[in-house]
Amino acid sequence: MRSPKDFFRPLALGAPDPVHEIPARPSRVIHFLPGSNPKMIGKIPDIAPTVDILLINLEDGVPAGDKEAARAGLLEAGRAWTTSGTQLWTRINSLDSPWALDDLIATVTEIGSVIDVIMVPKVESADDIHYVDRLLAQLEARAGLTRPILIHAILETARGVANVEEICAASPRMQGLSLGPADLAANRRMKTTRVGGGHPGYLVRTDPVGDDLTVGRFTAQQDLWHYTIARMVDACVANGILPFYGPFGDIKDVVACEDQFRNAYLLGCVGAWSLHPVQIEIAKRVFSPDPADVAHAQRVIAAMGDGTGAVMLDGKMEDDASVKQCRVIVDLARQLSERDPALAAIYSL
Repeated sequence: MRSPKDFFRPLALGAPDPVHEIPARPSRVIHFLPGSNPKMIGKIPDIAPTVDILLINLEDGVPAGDKEAARAGLLEAGRAWTTSGTQLWTRINSLDSPWALDDLIATVTEIGSVIDVIMVPKVESADDIHYVDRLLAQLEARAGLTRPILIHAILETARGVANVEEICAASPRMQGLSLGPADLAANRRMKTTRVGGGHPGYLVRTDPVGDDLTVGRFTAQQDLWHYTIARMVDACVANGILPFYGPFGDIKDVVACEDQFRNAYLLGCVGAWSLHPVQIEIAKRVFSPDPADVAHAQRVIAAMGDGTGAVMLDGKMEDDASVKQCRVIVDLARQLSERDPALAAIYSL
């Protein structure tokens, strides 16, 4: 068993010291671009300033024959990277694939100085994180990097969900987790072919109103992912890392996409994936606090003084717990205001 003190020592001679706390940066949207598409790589200078995180994808969505081209596209993007306000991430191939090792070696040794986070798919246990953790330290030492690259894991299997707490606690590098609904649905043998979102067959029905069981009974579609998101959020928060909703596959259904993102936001997620430019603004809007909520939160904080006791405000009781909730909203609004002058004006911060 490793001593807790060992978690803050480099895992390789010459590697940078591990981080003690995950940086709290605006992370409302992780926008995915395929590394194998030269046209999309060429659009990075225009897209990068509009998102909080730009991710060059090497895994799912990239055909097997294009893996080398995708890696080359990532390296091209990294060498040309100049957008300081946006994080640059990549998603490597799964650890059981023939490409993952080369993905890590090339990324860290050639463009490691500009990569903030490496997303690892299909993580099932702390062992997966330990492998990547040690390898990253060795590669960082080889490349002479002065800051560690962080790890983001995707929950895509039932085993991963079952081990989510140990995954979150596996390394100081752990930046966060994302829900991977499509692969998780397949692994669980869920009877849905949708990528995220609800299903019309997953519903609740009101009680009978008479002898005819088909009359006067209303139904409501339920969220297939509520349990998993809530468990993921708890595991992340308990370990000081960040939870994200993953992809919403129906690009045309922007209304349902916004609903799913908002559910995740309200449950505690800090951001979501964007698979198409139309989803960028949805994620940025949903994961930015409502101006009315920010104004109310500021009033509560001001009224509570030292944050103890209780006060009546607009006919509602506000107490210590209320202040804690309000500070979450105001802190996020301040972070976003530093990056977005338009939001700073709206929030009056």
